[in-house]
Amino acid sequence: MKKDFNLSLTPKQASEEQYYRPIIATKLGVDPEEITAIVVRRRSIDARQRQIKINLGVMVYLGEEPEAQYQTYHYGNVAGKTPVGIVGSGPAGLFAALRLIELGYKPVVFERGKNVSDRKRDIAKIHREHLVDPDSNYGYGEGGAGTFSDGKLYTRSKKRGSVEKILEILVQFGADPQILIDAHPHIGTNKLPGVIARIREQILASGGEIHFNTRVTDLILKGDQCTGVVLNDGTRFDCAAVILATGHSARDIYEMLYRNGVNLEAKPFAMGVRIEHPQELIDSIQYHQPQRGPYLPAATYSFVEQVNDRGVYSFCMCPGGFIVPAATSPGELVVNGMSPSKRNSPFANSGLVVEVRPEDLREFQHLGVFAGLEFQKSIEKLCFQLNGNTQFAPAQRISDFVAGRKSADLPESSYKPGLVSSALHDKLPKRISSRLREGIVQMDKKAYGFHTDQGVVVGVESRTSSPLRIPRNEDTLEHIRIKNLYPCGEGAGYAGGIASSAIDGERCAEAFVERAKK
Repeated sequence: MKKDFNLSLTPKQASEEQYYRPIIATKLGVDPEEITAIVVRRRSIDARQRQIKINLGVMVYLGEEPEAQYQTYHYGNVAGKTPVGIVGSGPAGLFAALRLIELGYKPVVFERGKNVSDRKRDIAKIHREHLVDPDSNYGYGEGGAGTFSDGKLYTRSKKRGSVEKILEILVQFGADPQILIDAHPHIGTNKLPGVIARIREQILASGGEIHFNTRVTDLILKGDQCTGVVLNDGTRFDCAAVILATGHSARDIYEMLYRNGVNLEAKPFAMGVRIEHPQELIDSIQYHQPQRGPYLPAATYSFVEQVNDRGVYSFCMCPGGFIVPAATSPGELVVNGMSPSKRNSPFANSGLVVEVRPEDLREFQHLGVFAGLEFQKSIEKLCFQLNGNTQFAPAQRISDFVAGRKSADLPESSYKPGLVSSALHDKLPKRISSRLREGIVQMDKKAYGFHTDQGVVVGVESRTSSPLRIPRNEDTLEHIRIKNLYPCGEGAGYAGGIASSAIDGERCAEAFVERAKK
């Protein structure tokens, strides 16, 4: 017999089976020894009250052993099968490749950057020498932007595909099975590279191809059909379809598409700063106690406010994490956040951003659909120049940013290249900085202590999403004008994060196969 239970427990009771087994036995009216297995299926934290509760959903087995807790997927050999080109090896590209293998097609992946091992060395150079390789950095390379910037897997996407399948595949390739039960699953930037490398090994073992250091420079178009791509060495690669999974920072791809007459459209995006606090402070705010204790994880938060008709919100919150330099080209400064699997850094950081709509960019309107991209570039270039053309990031104490004064000094920070005090309240566009300042005041009313002199704001968080969308047919997922071209993931404007991008990659692979059958 098996029975599904929902339990509301103290953090200690939920920490180990030895504590919650007797509770379950009492509820069932049986001896604890009669329970053959307890499998946790769901776990979340309820910190709304001072007495924090852990909600567990468990399956209890009496007199029988539990079945397998997750599905595994089989990938056959597709070496001689029809090739499909995939541009980009981020989550959208890799999961499109795996799904194509499942469906009997050969994925051929072109990645401008390097594999995860070589990529680590280029990322280290950004920290130590302030040198940004335009093809190998936090944004470009095997696994995409998520590989070295956190590995959070939470998504609100429910209707577009199976989040559960994505998580099961990640577990199959080495992720901790705990991601299958946590309400906000997270792999960690120290663990995800190994998972990505094993996915690559599977694609190659199944007869697929992955070409690193290979930039796609053009499409091969015949009328309204995409029949392949042109590579940076001039090689032409013919294939049955092209899945475009380049991520939101591949600006040269947008320019190439525009030259080819491929439709693009402007869309809203967001821009702001990284805000960093001591993790202990965030713990005390969120858990309503001076210290979080041994049974609770580093606390998170999520805030959304409206200021002057624009959303101001936290984004990609990284408890126990680090701020990292995320520029993808020399001459720009961009910051992002990440957390290791244990989330054991003494700092908590999050993007704090303001909604930007196409109509807000009047000074860039002469650039048409590229107005948002040029706005991003202008702010990233400004932040780079503020501190002598280096990756030293402009920063300000939170209290000084809100008050509108330059900080006399800065607290310790996780940002390794280093911070330099700068009047960000004045340097950022007023439509951004004024809303951020008011947003912090409003957030402090919900989480007293958030507005503090113990933390910093760091500029600039500009790559929350793409300011462009590559419009596609919602039935076939092909581009609205070019057949056999499948815009996919964050760069195409149809996903936001690892899980939703992976789902979109699978959907595009399935859409191609469905069309190929007709």
